Amino acid sequence: MALTSTLPVFEPYTGREVVLGGGLEALIPQLQERETTTWNQNQLKDTASVRLFKKEMAWEKQFYDAGGLLVAGTDPTGAGRTVAGYANRRQLELLVEAGFTAVQAIKISTLNGATYLGREKEIGTIEAGKQADLILIDGDPEKDIQQVRRMEIVFKNGVGFDSVKLFDSVKGKVGLN
Repeated sequence: MALTSTLPVFEPYTGREVVLGGGLEALIPQLQERETTTWNQNQLKDTASVRLFKKEMAWEKQFYDAGGLLVAGTDPTGAGRTVAGYANRRQLELLVEAGFTAVQAIKISTLNGATYLGREKEIGTIEAGKQADLILIDGDPEKDIQQVRRMEIVFKNGVGFDSVKLFDSVKGKVGLN
């Protein structure tokens, strides 16, 4: 049995970020304004959600520690605060906040998903003969998981892409029809 952690979807309004993972700039201006207004109006008003969120984090850690297969996803809901790519970074950060090591959080987000899909011999880790997309980070995520926000290069199908240029290319475009 596997459980998919989608912590960014459920992270309540706790004063942290308007769009989780730092993706506010990616939204079109109208959505930036809407999300910022909603975020400001909802800060720390729902203490039950905060308590439930902390319980969810603890439950996921217990599940994993008991031998459960925990995989990660971000499941953008259309509500505006969960933007693909940005939410993936936030997922790693939240797993570490829940008590996982950075290495465990990365494994949950890579190898565990491949294992669940029965593709761990093809993907999920960096090994000779496997397919792998890579990111180069300017920092050490084991010391500070937020260093994953400092991606320099993304390798997809063997081609390196400038991460800063990729993120810049989507600024103000998420939400266009």
